Amino acid sequence: MTAAISIVSRISRILAWVTATILVLAGGPATAAETPTEAVRSTVNEVIRLLSDEELKRPGQSEKRRKLVEEAVGQRFDYEELSKRALAAQWPKLSQAERQEFVDLFKSLLSNTYGDKVEGYSGEQVHYLKERLEGAYAEVQTKVVSSKTELPLDYRLLKKSDDWRIYDVIIDGVSLVKNYRGQFERIIKTESYAALVDKLRKKSTDIKAPQAKTKGN
Repeated sequence: MTAAISIVSRISRILAWVTATILVLAGGPATAAETPTEAVRSTVNEVIRLLSDEELKRPGQSEKRRKLVEEAVGQRFDYEELSKRALAAQWPKLSQAERQEFVDLFKSLLSNTYGDKVEGYSGEQVHYLKERLEGAYAEVQTKVVSSKTELPLDYRLLKKSDDWRIYDVIIDGVSLVKNYRGQFERIIKTESYAALVDKLRKKSTDIKAPQAKTKGN
């Protein structure tokens, strides 16, 4: 799983605030009239607002700010759809309880991997370039710009119950879902699905451990 974690680490700071990405909403809940781009933009704006809030920058507020950002991200990300696509052929074989367990573990892994990067936000700007719409599916192409670099960041969304939900993020041409799918398939093939679950559980625990040491700060 090293390659998968490496990809997430690379874009973790962006996923933490841009997940609009990447993601409660500044204008309230999504509505049927909201376009995919508007859905992404509203989430991005809310995450940036949280990260720019002077009160939340005060000492002792980092965990609260992180929790609020994670909740905002959860408003837009469809972790079940992301999990289903990442597991691919394994997903239909799972019971409902097993599916829920995997979704929870995968969500925890992603949240904790990018969550500790929240403090790295330094005023990056998001430029909205193009929207592609095909039925219930959409892709919003953006570019994250800082003083030192520009990074293509595209969001793939699925419309569910009149709400646009993100199910994949393409970072500089690399699909988050496809990257994890390759890692998961290799582990399942060489070991087992149970081994994959154990690795996810351990990875989630390892990421959380450093937080426990500084919780009181």
